[in-house]
Amino acid sequence: MGNYYSEKLGANSLVQVYDTDLPRVSQYLKSEIDFVRDSIKGKKNVLELGCGYGRIMKELAPCVETITGIDLSAESVELAKSYLSDNANCRVIQMDAMNMDLPSNFDAVLCLQNGLSAISSGSPFVLMEQCLQKLLSGGKAYFSTYSSKFWDDRVAWFKEQANKGLLGQLDEELTKDGNIVCVDGFRATTYSENDLIDMANKIGCPYKLIEIDQSSLFLIVDRP
Repeated sequence: MGNYYSEKLGANSLVQVYDTDLPRVSQYLKSEIDFVRDSIKGKKNVLELGCGYGRIMKELAPCVETITGIDLSAESVELAKSYLSDNANCRVIQMDAMNMDLPSNFDAVLCLQNGLSAISSGSPFVLMEQCLQKLLSGGKAYFSTYSSKFWDDRVAWFKEQANKGLLGQLDEELTKDGNIVCVDGFRATTYSENDLIDMANKIGCPYKLIEIDQSSLFLIVDRP
């Protein structure tokens, strides 16, 4: 199916995704950003994968020295450059997260908003390895997905997106067990707590798993 986010949910469509009328979803989005902001405050160089139109970068820019965002969608990157034009410490590049031509000089790498599933051009484990390779010694990689406790709210959010015409209506029979499936072929998977632990153990670096707001599940991996 290709990358749905770069082909159909880029730029202004992505803006509509996050312009939600669901209070619990808004709370989830804010809680995730608040946690990351508190965690990386004062860092010198930060990298965000799948940055979209710069929604998260704009919130984090005031608390770090520089922040670089990459995204596969050319439309999203162009919108991000405009959206972040008042933030001199932000840089946005069109780039595949599975083939990053960037130096290994970041203090923190962020793969948020279920990025391990959304960035579909390679395996999540390889993506995790790519992130760690871009870190300085002592740096941290942050991966977030959905808590199972947020399932009903997540389904409601995707129904809202479908009603806006941003993606197909949900296939009610196949949408279950952490997987969102739409009649137009869109599929959003979720990695469970055990999946994340298995990947982290395979990498062999120190890590911790934290649930935030009963909505986000964070895997934080240290580069020794």
